Amino acid sequence: MRASLAWPMAASDVESPKRHWEHAWSAKAPDEVSWFEAVPTTSIELIEAARIGREDAIVDVGGGAARLAGELSRRGYSDITVADVSAAALEEARKELGSDAGAIEWVEADVRDHDFGRRFDLWHDRALLHFMIDPLDRAAYLRTLERSLQARGFVVLSTFGPDGPPRCSGLEVRRYAAGDLAALLGSDYAPLESRLVLHTTPAGTEQQFQYALFRRRG
Repeated sequence: MRASLAWPMAASDVESPKRHWEHAWSAKAPDEVSWFEAVPTTSIELIEAARIGREDAIVDVGGGAARLAGELSRRGYSDITVADVSAAALEEARKELGSDAGAIEWVEADVRDHDFGRRFDLWHDRALLHFMIDPLDRAAYLRTLERSLQARGFVVLSTFGPDGPPRCSGLEVRRYAAGDLAALLGSDYAPLESRLVLHTTPAGTEQQFQYALFRRRG
């Protein structure tokens, strides 16, 4: 099922939102974009800290051509969904995994208004939420999270940290500390762990990321 493919963008951007992200993923190889990770170590560690079962359902929103889904599959997780607004990003991920891509569900969607038609045991987001600079976009994102996460499910969020870049891929971002993420999710989510991580881009610059693990209370 596909939702509309709109996306939050800076007011000065003249491209359509979808065109922006298709171009971002088409203009460079996946290992050349600034957010590339050869191994998504921190995400894997926080997902494993949640101690969900290998058969439990995981969704990676804004997963693009990231390597998380493949790493999770290799570790024995069997119910993995990757959602992204960019068809090009999803195609790159499928190509890299080859025949193993069939074990993963790929969803081209805008998570602000997408209905997955099911619930997940763990929601993972690295570097999607921080593009939601408009309060209405954040509220829409949270509504999708609410209807898509199981009771007592887990959330792994990663955004630029307080000292991270103010922009990414030509777009303004909203930076978060661990307390900001906890405040955004609200009292229905218990914070379990947080980490500040320095990510080195393919160009050799450092970016501060804030990671946090939460559990839904009810």
